[in-house]
Amino acid sequence: MNDKWLYTISSKKKLIDFNFKEIWQYRDLLLLFVKRDVITVYKQTVLGPLWYVIQPLFTSVIFTLVFNTIANIDTGGIPPFLFNLAGVVSWNYFKECLTGTADIFKKNQAIFGKVYFPRVIMPLSIVLSNLIKFGIQLTIFVVFYLYFITQGSTVRPNMFVLFFPVIVLVMGLLGLGLGMIISSMVTRYRDLSFLLTFGVQLLMYISLVTLPYSLFADNSFAWAVDYNPMAYVIEFSRYVLLGEGTTSLFGVVYTLVFAVSVFLLGILIFNKTEKSFIDTI
Repeated sequence: MNDKWLYTISSKKKLIDFNFKEIWQYRDLLLLFVKRDVITVYKQTVLGPLWYVIQPLFTSVIFTLVFNTIANIDTGGIPPFLFNLAGVVSWNYFKECLTGTADIFKKNQAIFGKVYFPRVIMPLSIVLSNLIKFGIQLTIFVVFYLYFITQGSTVRPNMFVLFFPVIVLVMGLLGLGLGMIISSMVTRYRDLSFLLTFGVQLLMYISLVTLPYSLFADNSFAWAVDYNPMAYVIEFSRYVLLGEGTTSLFGVVYTLVFAVSVFLLGILIFNKTEKSFIDTI
């Protein structure tokens, strides 16, 4: 009776519990999940990891043809392809974190029901594996960025480019927090999985991925952009990388507060759901 246990597994947790010590103890499992997510996505495909590059390039080309060539939307002096590529690369990271995390409980119910490990490791692995993909796509963006500079383009990064890692962190927090909230709700309401796919497509168009902020500034849909944190994130990304765009103190503070709040709320709901989801999934 006096023996001390090395580990104690209990369903009783704090309201907001993000046990870094326990996550560190399971770091090998975290890295294994990251490796799995990166390698198995395009396993047994002809082009393999090249799809990480092809997808944003093709998407940017199509957006350039439709919105800038046919619709003749002005990008404020930025080469249209580079304008769209910057938005697509940033949006892809957020979208993949959100959609990948939103199905955590449903996709991994067999693993969760058989063995114990900190459940939060699973959504963390998705955010980290998508960070690797984001790094690959960002490298492609830099290549085209240098190409346009050699062709005489005047786009240049500004002094705030040093804060770009903070922007990436905010995207990760938003995707992780919203994904954990939705994944917890999906255990009871499966329809949310289908609604998410549709909703993400609509959200992209009011997140300034393909459109400049000037198009929304003076119309009745301005509120949809003004209260959309991802719109500020995409606009900030272009502002620091290309030196063009709009930014404001309100946008910076609002986005940071929203991202942290959603992340904490996601942790709270996720921790509560993981205790009993196996009975309802």
